[in-house]
Amino acid sequence: MRPHCRCALLIAVVAWSAPAAALPSFEQVRTDWRSADVVVLDRHGDTVGRVRDDFRARRGDWVALADTSPALRTAIVLSEDRRFYAHSGVDWQGVAAAAWANLWNTRTRGASTLTMQLAGLLDDDLRRPGAAGQGRSFTQKLGQAAGAAALERSWSKDQILEAYLNLVPFRGELVGLSAMSQVLFGKYPEGLNARESALAVALVRAPNAKAAQVASRACGILREMRLPRECDGLEGVAQLALLRTGPVAQRAAAAMATSASPQLAPHLSRRLVGETRAQLAPGAPMPARIASTLDARLQRAATASLDRHLRELAGRNVEDGAVVVIDNASGDVLAYVGSSGALSAAAQVDHAAAQRQAGSTLKPFLYEQALEEKRITAASLLDDRPVNLPVGGGLYVPQNYDHRYAGWVSTRAALAASLNVPAVRTLVMVTPHRFHKRLVALGLPLTEAGDYYGYSLALGSADVSLLALTNAYRALANGGRYAPPRLRQSTPAPAMTAVMQPAASYVIADILSDRHARARTFGLDSPLTTRFWTAVKTGTSKDMRDNWCIGWSQRYTVGVWVGNASGASMHDVSGVSGAAPVWHDVMEALHRMQGSRAPVAPAGVERVALSFADGLEPAREEVFLTGTAIMRVSVGAPAARPSAPVIANPADGTVFALDPDMPPASQRVWFQAEGVAGQGARAVSWRMDGKPLGRGGEVAWLPWPGRHQVELLDAAGKVVDRIGIEVRGASVRAPAATTGHSNRR
Repeated sequence: MRPHCRCALLIAVVAWSAPAAALPSFEQVRTDWRSADVVVLDRHGDTVGRVRDDFRARRGDWVALADTSPALRTAIVLSEDRRFYAHSGVDWQGVAAAAWANLWNTRTRGASTLTMQLAGLLDDDLRRPGAAGQGRSFTQKLGQAAGAAALERSWSKDQILEAYLNLVPFRGELVGLSAMSQVLFGKYPEGLNARESALAVALVRAPNAKAAQVASRACGILREMRLPRECDGLEGVAQLALLRTGPVAQRAAAAMATSASPQLAPHLSRRLVGETRAQLAPGAPMPARIASTLDARLQRAATASLDRHLRELAGRNVEDGAVVVIDNASGDVLAYVGSSGALSAAAQVDHAAAQRQAGSTLKPFLYEQALEEKRITAASLLDDRPVNLPVGGGLYVPQNYDHRYAGWVSTRAALAASLNVPAVRTLVMVTPHRFHKRLVALGLPLTEAGDYYGYSLALGSADVSLLALTNAYRALANGGRYAPPRLRQSTPAPAMTAVMQPAASYVIADILSDRHARARTFGLDSPLTTRFWTAVKTGTSKDMRDNWCIGWSQRYTVGVWVGNASGASMHDVSGVSGAAPVWHDVMEALHRMQGSRAPVAPAGVERVALSFADGLEPAREEVFLTGTAIMRVSVGAPAARPSAPVIANPADGTVFALDPDMPPASQRVWFQAEGVAGQGARAVSWRMDGKPLGRGGEVAWLPWPGRHQVELLDAAGKVVDRIGIEVRGASVRAPAATTGHSNRR
C-alpha cells in the first residue's frame, strides 16, 4: 500500500478513536483573543480610538459570526470545506478522494477540513511546517485529525467557523477577518460584498499570490457561488486591495483603515497608551482596553464645530485648532480634540497638549490676585494711557489691541474689555515674581522664573497648553480650588487644593459674565454671549499666531485654540472671530437639555450701589470683597502742567526696532512736547544730534539705526529738555523686553 493511502487510513482510525485533545474551549479562545491595537473607550464603553501596540501581527477585534457577511460565510465553506456542516471534523469523502488522487498523481481539493485547520491554528505544534518546507508531517496530520474530532465533540459548527475566521492568516501580517477586511477593503466584515468575500477567501490558500492569481481563484469561487458576472474587473479590485498590504500602505494604515475604525480621539488615545506603557513593570502586558473619561457624543460635536468654523475661516491662513471640555466638579475631560484633522498640514500634532503663547487669557488670574491682595477693587480706576516701563536694556512699552486708549477705566471695564495697559499697571503692583508663583500653582507649566517674563507676563507672553489653561479656568469655576484634570476612569478623582480666594474668584466670574462691561471691545451681541450664565475670556498672541477662548458655566469649562501648527500668523482673526464661535457651539451643545445658573456669592462678598463722578462710567451695582466697598468713585486732582516745555514722548532711553516687513519710508517716530500750549504752536523747536529736526509741539522723524540725542528748545533757542534714544536696524532684532507689546483680545 502506498504511503498516502496508509496516511488516510490512519487518520480515520485516530480521528475515530482519539480521546478529547487538550484544546481550549471556545469561550477561552474568545476571551484570550488580543487585538494588535489597544482600544480606548469613552465613559459609556464606545470606542474613541485605537493605538497599535503589537507589531508581530495585525489583528483586529474579535468578530462574531452574526457580524460577518453572508457572502463571506458562503465563500469560505465552498472554497475550503463544502461538507463542513455534514462531517464530524474529518471529511471522509475528502480523505478518500485525496488518497485516490495521490495514488494516481492527480490534483484535487485538499482533505483538511475547516475544523482540522482550526485545530492547527490553536496548537503551534500542529501548525509548524515540516522539514525543508515540505508541508505538515504525518504526525501533525494525525494530530489535526484528533484535534478536529475533539473540537466537533465540544464546539458547535458556528463556534468553529467563527473562531476559524478570527484566527486564520490572510496576507502578510494580517490575521483574522477584522484586520483583513479593514485594511484591504476599508470596511467592517459585515459589509463585504461577494467580490470582496471571494478575494478574501482566495488569500486563505495562497496568502502571497500575485493579484492575477488571487483574482483567478476568486473568480472560480464566484462561479461556485453562481455569480460569474462578478468576475468582470476582479483583477483590478485585487490589485487595489493588495496594494494596501505593502510597507508604505501599512504605515499609512497604522490605525487599521481609519475610514472603518473609530478615531474620534486619536491624540488622547496615543497619550493614554503612552502613559500606560510608561507605568507598566518590565515585561507586563498592555491592557487590551483603556477606559477614558471622554463622552463620544460630545467629542463628535466638538470635532464637527471646529471643522465647520475653520472651513468658514478659509482664506485667512488658519488651519489648526483644538478643543477641551472639563467637568467642573470631577475634573473629567469630556472632550479632547487635538487637531483639525484633514484640514491640518500636521494632523498628528496634539495642539491640546502643545505649548503656545497664552495672550490675554492670563489676565483673569492677575486681577484675581490683585483683588485678593486688596490692591484694587472691581471699581478701582486704572490708567489706560501709554506707559514706558524701564527694564534691562531699554523700555517696555505695552499697547492696546486697537492702539487707542480709554484714559481712566474701572477694573471691571479693563478686564472685560481686555485692555492691555491697565493689566500691565496691575502686574507692576502684584510683581511678576508673585504672579508667576500663582500661575504655577494653577498647573500652568511655566518653565522660567517670573523675572524672565517680566511685565509681558500680564499679556500672556508665557507658553501654556490648552489642557492646562482650561483646567486653570476650572479653578475659577470652583471658587479658587485647583485639582489636576482626570483623563481615565481608573484614576481616582484628585483632591482639590485652595489656590485662590473664593470671594476674589467670584468677583472675576461676575466681571467675565458681564456682557455690558465687555461691550467696549466686543459689542453686546457676539459669540461670547450665551442664553444661559457663562463667564468667558478671549486672547490672541502677538502677530495673531495663537487665538484662544476659555470660559465656564455652572457645570463645565470649555477651552478652544485656533492657529497654525507652523506658528504662521493668521490673517485678521481675533478671539471673537476665531475660537469664540467654536466655544459658543460647544457650550450650547452642553446645555441643550439644561441651563446654567450664576454662582452663589460666597462669604466675604457684598454688592453695593456705585456711581462715578464726571460720568466716567454708568452707575451700577458692584461686587466688593467685604471691607473694601465704596459708593462713589472719582479721579483726584490732575497734576499741575509743567511750567516749562518738556519732552512727553518718547521717554529717555527708549529703544526702537525697525520692522523688516514694512517699507522704511512708512516708519515714523513721533516726538511730543508738553507745556507749550501758551507759547504758540511754533514756540518750540527740535534738534536731532545737533541738527534742526522741526518746530512745534509734535514732529515726525524718519528713523535710522544708531544712538541719537534729541533736544527740545524754547522760543529763545535754549535747550529745555534732552533725551537719548536708540534705533536698531531691521536686520538686528531688539530684545523682547524693549519692544512694544500689543497682545490681542
